Amino acid sequence: MDYRSTMPWHAKPAEEICKELKTSTVGLSDAEAALRLKAHGINELRKKENRTILQMLWEQLKDPMIIILIGAAILSFVLHEALEGGVILFIVSVNAVISIIQEKKAEASLDALKKMTTGRAVALRQGEESNIPASELVPGDIVFLEDGSMVPADIRLLDSSSLKIQEASLTGEAIPSEKDADKILDESCSLGDRSNMAYSSTRVTYGRGVGIVVATGMNTEVGQIAHMIDSQNEFDTPLKKKLTSVGKTLTIVGLVVCALIFAIGFFYKQPLIPLLMTAISLAISIIPEGLPATATIVLALGVQRMAKRGAIIRKLPAVETLGGATVICSDKTGTLTLNKMTVTQIAIASDVGSGKARPTQSALKMNGSYYELIRAGALCNNAEFDPDNPGSILGDPTEGALIVLSQKFGEDHGDLEEDCPRLFEQPFDSHRKRMSTINEVGGKPVVFTKGAIDELIPVCTKILTAEGERPITDEDIESVRRISDGMASDALRVLAFAKKSIDTVPEDDDADVEFGLTFIGLVGMIDSPREEVKAAIKTCWDAGIRTVMITGDHRITAVAIAKELDIWHKGDTVYTGDELDEMSDNDYNNAVRTSSVYARVTPEQKLKIVEALKRTGEIASMTGDGVNDAPALKAADIGIAMGLSGTDVAKEASDMIITDDNFTTIVDAVKEGRRVYRNIQKVIQFLLAGNISEILTIFIATLFNFPAPLLAVHILWINLATDTLPALALGVDPPEADVMKHKPKKSGTLFEKALVIRVITQGCFIAAATLIAFFIGLRDDLPSGQAMAFCTIAFSQLFYSYSQRSNTKSIFSKGFFENKALFVSVLVSAALMLVLVVIPPVREVFALSSLDADEWLMILGLSLIPTALIEIQKAIWHFVSKYSHRRQTGGQHAR
Repeated sequence: MDYRSTMPWHAKPAEEICKELKTSTVGLSDAEAALRLKAHGINELRKKENRTILQMLWEQLKDPMIIILIGAAILSFVLHEALEGGVILFIVSVNAVISIIQEKKAEASLDALKKMTTGRAVALRQGEESNIPASELVPGDIVFLEDGSMVPADIRLLDSSSLKIQEASLTGEAIPSEKDADKILDESCSLGDRSNMAYSSTRVTYGRGVGIVVATGMNTEVGQIAHMIDSQNEFDTPLKKKLTSVGKTLTIVGLVVCALIFAIGFFYKQPLIPLLMTAISLAISIIPEGLPATATIVLALGVQRMAKRGAIIRKLPAVETLGGATVICSDKTGTLTLNKMTVTQIAIASDVGSGKARPTQSALKMNGSYYELIRAGALCNNAEFDPDNPGSILGDPTEGALIVLSQKFGEDHGDLEEDCPRLFEQPFDSHRKRMSTINEVGGKPVVFTKGAIDELIPVCTKILTAEGERPITDEDIESVRRISDGMASDALRVLAFAKKSIDTVPEDDDADVEFGLTFIGLVGMIDSPREEVKAAIKTCWDAGIRTVMITGDHRITAVAIAKELDIWHKGDTVYTGDELDEMSDNDYNNAVRTSSVYARVTPEQKLKIVEALKRTGEIASMTGDGVNDAPALKAADIGIAMGLSGTDVAKEASDMIITDDNFTTIVDAVKEGRRVYRNIQKVIQFLLAGNISEILTIFIATLFNFPAPLLAVHILWINLATDTLPALALGVDPPEADVMKHKPKKSGTLFEKALVIRVITQGCFIAAATLIAFFIGLRDDLPSGQAMAFCTIAFSQLFYSYSQRSNTKSIFSKGFFENKALFVSVLVSAALMLVLVVIPPVREVFALSSLDADEWLMILGLSLIPTALIEIQKAIWHFVSKYSHRRQTGGQHAR
């Protein structure tokens, strides 16, 4: 029998469930438990094994550009060009090794974040309580839950005493869920409202409970989410798609060029074998051999910078993907908020008269007036500060907010409890919705009571004012309710407090002390937004990135937080899970264009929202920490999990992990991603413009039946040696000041129109200078012409690498030493070129002749011409853009 959590256990009475699971309130025998363990498996989620090194290697080798390069290397060996083939294979190997090392590092970091303890559970076996590993639980086990324990499986409660369970990891709701084992609910009841159930991966924050295990392992609600994750296909990142597109484009261009060269040479009746070698060498030269390795290194360096800022990148392309994100979908609880209740408004009798609550910060200035309310909240309380973790709370988050409040008002909770020891407690339960304690205050017993406003006001006969106690009036009660409603409309959870003095402490634990109370005041609390998040969201908005809140919490709470953080703007729509259930895929597509808040949604709905965003052309990022976020994390273009509060399931499904749980780290990642993307474009522009210049130089010479200006070994040296160092240096170029002031590009290719134009024009400039140098040297002999062409094309590319740092700003507007790596790489590459040309044995290997001073001056002058033309091109573009903008602005003013 398959005991799935999706069965309506919450709609069945306890007796029927025991009968169906063939168990009783005395639990299972050891023998029966062993049989069920064998039948249903251990109570653990199926773990996905890390990829082997061979699997990672295969992932690298099946990339189209890598396949092209391997093919080029094989052709080089066939044509006896062993040097060229060997260097290409070396570059391919470097690319694969760097990627594998980075992925292994990310796996190690993820493993370090996982909890190392094995969970345990208290269950009835053989009629006795037994402390057993949680992994050995089976359907039908009777399990005990207590304050602070993790729920080890999906459980139908049989008995509960003031039980509250924090279910944020599963439902996204920050406030602990109150449980009532006696309730029988409707079958259609949503997960977050199933008060007679306890679910695996949640935590008990208050009270006790006993229940029967109804599902374990992959059959739990958490397991169903794990199934959803496993059923999803792996998606290529936008960068991977773009680099694949580059590879395909260059393949087509290479084949066309190869065919053209061969056809032209055949027309001129050139020898077939040399002609074939020239054509293939030229076709290979159009592929920037260093691009895959350079892109990988640029990404790896970006990953290292991210790690220093608190982000672990699990896969290299993810850092660039975030830079291109157009929408960041964020869970509310624990990501945008602190996942910690905070009192933000309070009210006492003087406020009741005005009908308005007072913000906590304002009340702090009137400390004495609020003393009775603060003391009641701190004493009628079972939470305490964690002695091992300063600032953290042990116990219910709502009660924790009250002792933090007392601390803000200068009352030490420990000292207060010592001065006013507890004599009696009437625990909270879901029927009364109240809790009372009796404390000794000044030698006399005093009752302190807290609870929901509707449950507390009926047992109050007086109200505490500055002049003392007086009978509570209907006007007082109406004003109190008006204040409470105002707090609730701000999405605050409202608690009311009362007290009374008594003569003796009841001896009966079940005695009722909740009558004839004096109303003290109200507090309103909420899971507060992180202070730094609002500024981070504004930065995203300025960068053209929309932030969307997707939460399992209630609509009013979600909208209140969204407004405070400026996520919700006028005209935005808000949808709930019930509304989403009625939508088709097309309705989803329309909804995601206007909605900034989704409330009370399920994991399946989160997944559909992310999928709809992707269908409408958005690059979607998803942040979250709960199990309920995992399917959407995996489906998003980039999933971001919280490292501190995040569950292991969420981390496994993510592409990136924020180790400090700080939303601003995501903004830093966006900035770093944009820097990486822009730098990769610089690298591509630099490499392709150089390769275009080589193609044009040889193509024009072949077209007019001139001798080859460059040999295959010259092209290889330029592509793999001279170009590679400046390309790597461009890959670490500092970000421009306005990098977060532009909207992200939605283009599906790295070959944007402007980039293609620049690559072609800059390639033409360098080719022209190279051909001029070739013909000047050719007046002496062919080796001289080839030497001058080789040096001119190499030094042209070194000089113009500086102009690649910006496509709009002058080369002089950016400091020459701002990118020290570029300065050093240009010097090293220039020195290597001089070694080739000046040292006779090396010069002979490259079939070059020596050059005199006049020829070097000509090379220097010709090499600077392309850079000068590029700078003139920038100046013209800047003038035209400025003039066009002025005309547009003037026209708008005229209108």
